[in-house]
Amino acid sequence: MRACAKTRKTGEAIEGAAVCGAGRAPERLRSAGLRWALASLLGSLLVLPLACAQLPGSLGGHAPAWTLPPPPPALAPVVRPGALTRVELENGLEVLVLEDHRLPKLKLGVAVRRGAGAVDPTLAGLAEFTAELMNRGAGERDALALAEAVDDIGASLAIVAGWDSMSVSLSGLSRDLDSLVEILRDVVLSPRLGDAEATKTRAEQLAGLEAADDNPRMLVRRHAMAALYPGHRYGLPIAGTRETVAKLDAARARALHRDYFVPGNTILYAVGDIEADAWLEHARRAFGSWPLGPVPAATPAPASPTPSARRITIVDKADLVQARIMIGNDGLARSDPRRIAAGLLNDTLGGSGFSSRMMATLRSAEGLTYGVGSGFALRRQPGPFLVSTFTRVSEARRAVDILLAEIEAIRGDRPQSPDELAKSKSYNVGQFGLGLETSSAVMRSLVDLAVYDLPEDSLDTYRARVQAVGAQDVAAVARDFLQPDRAGIIVLGPAEALVPQFESLGDVVVVQP
Repeated sequence: MRACAKTRKTGEAIEGAAVCGAGRAPERLRSAGLRWALASLLGSLLVLPLACAQLPGSLGGHAPAWTLPPPPPALAPVVRPGALTRVELENGLEVLVLEDHRLPKLKLGVAVRRGAGAVDPTLAGLAEFTAELMNRGAGERDALALAEAVDDIGASLAIVAGWDSMSVSLSGLSRDLDSLVEILRDVVLSPRLGDAEATKTRAEQLAGLEAADDNPRMLVRRHAMAALYPGHRYGLPIAGTRETVAKLDAARARALHRDYFVPGNTILYAVGDIEADAWLEHARRAFGSWPLGPVPAATPAPASPTPSARRITIVDKADLVQARIMIGNDGLARSDPRRIAAGLLNDTLGGSGFSSRMMATLRSAEGLTYGVGSGFALRRQPGPFLVSTFTRVSEARRAVDILLAEIEAIRGDRPQSPDELAKSKSYNVGQFGLGLETSSAVMRSLVDLAVYDLPEDSLDTYRARVQAVGAQDVAAVARDFLQPDRAGIIVLGPAEALVPQFESLGDVVVVQP
């Protein structure tokens, strides 16, 4: 017993019992240790509810913690001093490195400041086509050899095209730094972009578009964008249409790669278990001789305002028993300083799930839907503000009337209240912290700032800027960016049942899926 008694004298009975039970002690001793552990555990379980029961009453006269307002957010820098290094190479390449030596892991990547938005609308889908084709061979390796090279070191390769950027990233172990840099260099500078792989990629992209036509959620969004941005690249899906994708080939992919992937348009980064000097040496050796090239034009501005007048578009889908609904108008750009106030406003209106006004009305009070949401798409040029929901076909007009009334109310006689604004601020500050829990997430945000040419200290100042938003700022955003009188209203469902419902609301146009 003396040996067991010396294991721990801090009340940690379970640990002590485990140690005693691990040897060849007699059965009686092991049973006694187990009983001691169970008794201590049960005792703690019996005491805990009694202690909890006292909390609402009085703990020195203080109110329960959950009834108090949240503490003010900490305003410390997001990145610890000395961990982040920024350098611009002689050819204009921007290089970032964020050191984090806690784990032997590493992520390397490249991001270019142009994406699908800058593509000619007649070639919509070219950015995604090129990104997929870059996955299929680089340097001396064909598609299979490239995949094997990545797999052999337990790494992962991702090539993504967004509206405003394209990115190549590699994640792996820090011991494989040389191999990771070699693969990244080949994929970025020497993708094969061959004819045979281009033919396969085009066929796969066309198959994906055909499948999307059977998805009501994607189908209504496609028609919503066409209604809000006619003639502009934003009016077409990021993956393109069957007509535009049919034109894509290896030569067009090579041209886009040549235009977009130039050092003055690129951010090269590393995050994880790597020294800044080592990364800069690798960056200069692998990318320092990358020849200069002109930076391509950015996404052109869409027409403003868009739409200019209210218009109802019925997408005739006769077999649906639920109508898909989208309501929208032009919003604001990623770089617009009013974006924080717009986000706080949207949380109250329809962006915060069950605590939003739209959900409370349309689902909880009226029982017309399982879900409704709203949001601003922040892009280089003003993206859309959209409200999305679904309901029974027979209730489509009533749902739209309720949503329009909620939009009108928050910009008019029932603006966001001080309590709603405070909750939105608390929610956003909390989400901000959760979104930066890893070094990779921090680097992703830093690269995003660089893509949009936003101030380098934007992460450090975000919480203070949220707290600085006042009721007048939110009210101004509501007046400027919520436009129910000229909203585009898109409803997917049987036209025969929907057209009579909406004729009194505005001009109605029926289109085919």
